[in-house]
Amino acid sequence: MNIVFDFGGVLFRWQPHEFFPRLLPQRANSEAATSALVADFFQGFTGDWGDFDRGVVDEVRLAQRIAWRTGLALAEVQTIIDAVPNELQPLPHTQPLLNRLRERGHRLFFLSNMPKPYAAHLERTQPLSDWFVDGIFSSRIGIIKPEPAIFHRATAQFGIAPADTVFIDDYLMNVKAASAIGWHGIHFLSASQCESNLAARGLL
Repeated sequence: MNIVFDFGGVLFRWQPHEFFPRLLPQRANSEAATSALVADFFQGFTGDWGDFDRGVVDEVRLAQRIAWRTGLALAEVQTIIDAVPNELQPLPHTQPLLNRLRERGHRLFFLSNMPKPYAAHLERTQPLSDWFVDGIFSSRIGIIKPEPAIFHRATAQFGIAPADTVFIDDYLMNVKAASAIGWHGIHFLSASQCESNLAARGLL
């Protein structure tokens, strides 16, 4: 079986609601304030950040756009942008799944909405080529999830059959988009839930 992994929130830590209060304590000074700030900053990973994921704006332009739109100081926005690479730490409970799946003979791939500087950081700091047969970072092809084109691109590039492919992502809309082209989707909620789902499919 071909198994395609998302990165942020699945294999790597992605918790804006945790790091915003730490980095911008005066702004994110309550649960409600943090939720509102995170929502406004990332826009559901569309808008400004979506363009960053797509690779059509750089960090400088992104910071300017977010500061103008949200009213945050440019330095505050840059603080968040600069902090993200160190926030993308491997999740200890899902990393072991990669080894187990490889041991079972499955072919592993990744499909990640990831801006260019963060993609380069992960390639420098993580053994991606040891873990995966191949992978796609959205910013390098100008297409982002959940656009159908990125799943068609992955199908062709990876040389996989949709019916023999499982996709794991923590965003339900991405899972639905993958399922719409014939991939089997798993909506990632936790490592244990994902493991149980894979086991139920006879993959572990």
